[in-house]
Amino acid sequence: MEITDGILQLDGIFTFTLGIIVLFAGKRLNDAVGFLREFSIPEPVTGGLLFSILFALIYFVTETTVNFDLASRDLLLIYFFTTIGINAHLKDLLAGGKPLIILLGVTVAYMFVQNLTGISIAALFDLESAVGMLGGTVSLIGGHGTAIAWSPRIAENYGISNAMEIGIACATFGLILASLMGGPIAKILITRYDLKPEHEEPLDVGQSEAQEKHGIDYLDFLDAILAIHISGIFGMLLNEALEEFGLQLPLFVTCLFAAILITNLIPKSYPRISGKEWPSRKPAIALIADISLGTFLAMSLMSMQLWTLIDLAGPIFTILTAQFVIAVAVTVFVVFPVMGKNYDAAVVSAGFGGISLGSTPTAMANMSAVTTRYGASHLAFIIVPLVCAFFIDLVNALLIPFFLTNF
Repeated sequence: MEITDGILQLDGIFTFTLGIIVLFAGKRLNDAVGFLREFSIPEPVTGGLLFSILFALIYFVTETTVNFDLASRDLLLIYFFTTIGINAHLKDLLAGGKPLIILLGVTVAYMFVQNLTGISIAALFDLESAVGMLGGTVSLIGGHGTAIAWSPRIAENYGISNAMEIGIACATFGLILASLMGGPIAKILITRYDLKPEHEEPLDVGQSEAQEKHGIDYLDFLDAILAIHISGIFGMLLNEALEEFGLQLPLFVTCLFAAILITNLIPKSYPRISGKEWPSRKPAIALIADISLGTFLAMSLMSMQLWTLIDLAGPIFTILTAQFVIAVAVTVFVVFPVMGKNYDAAVVSAGFGGISLGSTPTAMANMSAVTTRYGASHLAFIIVPLVCAFFIDLVNALLIPFFLTNF
């Protein structure tokens, strides 16, 4: 940890430790503030926003920028999605076939609407349509990664010198809005229609109060880590093989698929060095999923540099306001009805709230907060990550150049 030219650089272990502190701070705040708990605001979101504001105040008072080494955060993302794959059973995948296609269709249609909204509002301010794209799927449904990837090309081809700042600003505020909208939407739907899970089952992420009473031993935990690493190794090999054929996917996506394949192709009775069954839907896997997702999101939000967004008000906030209103309307009046108006549909709606303006981890955190309060939804935890972690990136890769070329 050192300060050079007004930049405080925090190394990996310090950043990881601070992420844990942020997560605890979020839990304490949620426990103390009934509104946050009642509307299922994820604990890492509460803590992460609090600390990002704190670091912004440090910047304004001392002109010192706090930078973080986020390598451990990216590893946590791989851990999390691998646990989702380990929990994925073939019968759920088959059951998710039709809902998966429906959700994918709605999401693709929504992506067209999101880009048209951004472009239309940019035109009202006499701005290039490319600016509207930066307030569309480039930064919102695409997230920070897509914004960072496309901004230099937009800056060069369309003469928008601050394209990177606009993209990151939209992605950042979109992440905040997405984190705050999923839980309240799910609560309203669950309360209004008196929805409940069809069966009481173990959670995909985290543990219920009943599960916590039984606990897990260190061998259960270590066996779950081993399963995650085995799946992760196969995921890395799969990722390298796909790259040889010219298909580039995020590593967490191939780890997710590798875990799904191992879980469903290898019999439960297959002998393992641990002497235990493959830990699909075991408490240890759920616990690791909870730790990984919570700490990842806490580190992502605490590292946001809010002060870089002040000069980008005006049209950017107008675009984001319109996108937020449309996202809420689509979630409540389209996603929930077409997904069946049941408990699974409410949880999927919470996830869609995270996808629509934020990122895959935001969607998963929204659903985790809802299911921890109301009960498991295995279907939601299968179809939402497949749509937002895999298909969206492929569709967006085609959609962005189409809109930039034709609008």
